[in-house]
Amino acid sequence: MGKEHRKKYRVEFRKNRAPRTRDKDLTDRVLNEEEVLDDDLVREERVGGKNELTRRGTVIGEDVSEEGESPLPVVLPARHPDSRLGRVIAVQGLMCLVEDDQGNSYRCVVRRLLKRLATDQRHVVVTGDKVYFYPLPENPSEGVIETVLPRRGSISRESKGKQHVIVSNVDQVLIVSSAAMPRIKPHLIDRMIVAAEKSGVEPVICINKVDLVDRADLMPLVGLYSQLGYRVLLVSALSGFGLSALIRTLKDRVSVLAGQSGVGKSSLLNALDPDLKIPTAPVSEDTEKGRHTTTTARLYRFRFGGYVADTPGIRQFQLWDVEPEEVVNYFRDLRPYVNRCKFPNCLHIQESDCGVKDAVADGWIDERRYESYCHLVLDEEVELEEE
Repeated sequence: MGKEHRKKYRVEFRKNRAPRTRDKDLTDRVLNEEEVLDDDLVREERVGGKNELTRRGTVIGEDVSEEGESPLPVVLPARHPDSRLGRVIAVQGLMCLVEDDQGNSYRCVVRRLLKRLATDQRHVVVTGDKVYFYPLPENPSEGVIETVLPRRGSISRESKGKQHVIVSNVDQVLIVSSAAMPRIKPHLIDRMIVAAEKSGVEPVICINKVDLVDRADLMPLVGLYSQLGYRVLLVSALSGFGLSALIRTLKDRVSVLAGQSGVGKSSLLNALDPDLKIPTAPVSEDTEKGRHTTTTARLYRFRFGGYVADTPGIRQFQLWDVEPEEVVNYFRDLRPYVNRCKFPNCLHIQESDCGVKDAVADGWIDERRYESYCHLVLDEEVELEEE
């Protein structure tokens, strides 16, 4: 980041997290007939400028919106003379594990100014971020993150009205499902495909635990996604089936494994690279639900080349920043029939003379895929425990 591109920006800061302390003894003083002076009462409060309600300030930074998606309104420059480039391997509470180009790891805190800038994202720094940081002179294994570089290829979802970025700067997302224990959830696959394509990340469908079923039973689903142009891998972490193809897919790329709990994401990684030694837990035979053994997204380096992010199991996946009108653009099988609709603003749900609905009725579009589309347009969360 060159100095010639830096300029002053007027930005919003986060509202103070701690509200003003209320004087709790006024009621007791009145009940006890003690004297309450006018100076004890708050009669007015400013609503502009810098006070407890809002804050605006000026920072020096760079506008690099054309280079990628920035988590902050501006990119702050690195100021420390010993600043270096690193990649965030994991975020653990207030601490971030950062790895530099030489493979050295540092436990870093985030610069206070970064945390103060207002943003609609749940966290300022996420796993996979490329950052500038500097080691502390008194403890070289610890450091401070000064700035976060613009992101590309982020997998995110909505969480309590904010953007929850699960991992950033990835080339592909492996949407991991299991053939059994727990049962495969096609609607979740469809949601994650939309999230991947919106972010420009290649989706790859990976069905684990194929040793528990007759693989012929999976062919209708495999054929459906394959015809749409998606890569589908059938694997088994237990028997080793399909692992060689999975290694070729992951080699020398930055990938993320995402899916519900219990599908075997961590088990697959251990089978591919035993040196990782990621904790795992069995799936409950009664509920067919997995346990959250992975509690935070973490980036691992494969010994055969490349990085992979293991993520916590997903029970709900609400899309972020996807308008109902644009959902159809992420369904490859629905797009060809959009021009056959009578109305240009057709949502393909209740409208008459709809080309998409006619294609579903005629069998040209898979009915189950159309149901996924309707759930997304209507912003309906699908239970992951459904059949």
